[in-house]
Amino acid sequence: MIINFDNAATTFPKPENVRRSAVIAMENFGGNAGRGGHVLAMRTSEAIYSARETIADFFGSQPENVVFTMNCTQALNMAIHGVMSGGGHMIISGMEHNSSARPSAELARNKKITLSVAQVFPDDRRTVESFRSLIHKDTKAIVCTIASNVTGQILPYREIAQLCRERNICFIADGAQACGIIDIKLSDGINILCTAGHKGLYGITGTGLLITDGKYKIRPIIQGGTGSTSSSLYQPDFLPDSLESGTLNVTGAMTIKAGIEFINRIGIRKIFAHEDRICRSFINSLKKNKDIIIYRNSESSYVPVVSFNVKGVMPEKTASLLSQYGYCLRAGYHCSALAHTQLGTENGTVRFSPSVFSNENDALRLAELVKNMTVSEKSQKTIEII
Repeated sequence: MIINFDNAATTFPKPENVRRSAVIAMENFGGNAGRGGHVLAMRTSEAIYSARETIADFFGSQPENVVFTMNCTQALNMAIHGVMSGGGHMIISGMEHNSSARPSAELARNKKITLSVAQVFPDDRRTVESFRSLIHKDTKAIVCTIASNVTGQILPYREIAQLCRERNICFIADGAQACGIIDIKLSDGINILCTAGHKGLYGITGTGLLITDGKYKIRPIIQGGTGSTSSSLYQPDFLPDSLESGTLNVTGAMTIKAGIEFINRIGIRKIFAHEDRICRSFINSLKKNKDIIIYRNSESSYVPVVSFNVKGVMPEKTASLLSQYGYCLRAGYHCSALAHTQLGTENGTVRFSPSVFSNENDALRLAELVKNMTVSEKSQKTIEII
């Protein structure tokens, strides 16, 4: 039996209505949206627009400002390169995923921008002050994850957004670990929200979103066919066409729509409460064991993600042993070099992340296996789960 506690990477299983929406899309939406006036093209275009409406309503945007991407990484690259195309200074947090950190670092290495990294603290006020202290007259954008994909720590994104509003700075938010788990709206002060479709929104892999309030121009980094202004050699300058070159992932868009409908039906607060309860039970079962390190701080708030390590055991070894019992957890650096540098976890961590379909008893049995690993290490000097 496989028990997935790696939902921070990709939620699995998917809701029934999401699975059904993929089949319906392949059976009915065989046209190319925005290309052609025949029945298949028109039907597909209507379905895509309906998905934009559902997504826009969920995040407090306008349908035309919803851009489909192949993942959150692409959305963040589009936002960062697009906003910073004219140069300037940018700030990112010290907990950024490589999806934000690498394009930012590459631009800085090539001397196209200047870059600062704001330290993140358990105390939100210190984190906000860390960002504030780095702002200067040519700061053009701040990029910040809403919740860390390593520890689950929720950053003070609303307060950071307020800093941006006061200084007329573009605020780009990475919502990959937060969207579908906590209620995120552009009205929180976000100018450009980038997120994955396949995580908390329960869509299929190969899906992502860039959602903008339209205040800041995003220069396209990809040009091509859009189905509009096709007689011109130049990319359209209006959304979403300017950022959507090539054939859309229609099936993927339909699954995001279905995923949001699932979330709305269950209730986002109920989803968070369920997953958070499982995390707390897992933590409470482990926290008295001195050989287990849990990377959480009582001053901070968290989405349902828990990073931990067993002392003396490499994270990959821990995850491999647990996998033998059917438990799927991710180990290593989680594509977040900056976060591990800040945490001091030079070998990475093991990450536990439940979903709405996870079972609390499974988490408690997992915790017992982890505790038995520490007993085995002390008594036998070789690691076996007993």
